[in-house]
Amino acid sequence: MKNSKKISYRTCIGCQLRKPKKELLRIIRTPEGRIEIDLTGKKSGRGAYLCYNMECFEEAIKKNRLGRALKVEISPETIKLLEEEYKELRNS
Repeated sequence: MKNSKKISYRTCIGCQLRKPKKELLRIIRTPEGRIEIDLTGKKSGRGAYLCYNMECFEEAIKKNRLGRALKVEISPETIKLLEEEYKELRNS
């Protein structure tokens, strides 16, 4: 029998589609309460997953899905910082 790796799937909180975990970006609420993008996917904290397209990010913010997934109220300043980081990641 083949030894095949199990593929972990996660749901994008923007478009609600299930995709392989490696195709999504993880945003976390750290134990200290900061909201940040987790590029490794292994930082400790409560996580939410988003596709790399801007429409998913905007949908998650507009419908407060990101705040609900992270179980925290996200300030407009934090949203602006996340949006800038998100755009940078998409361009690189």
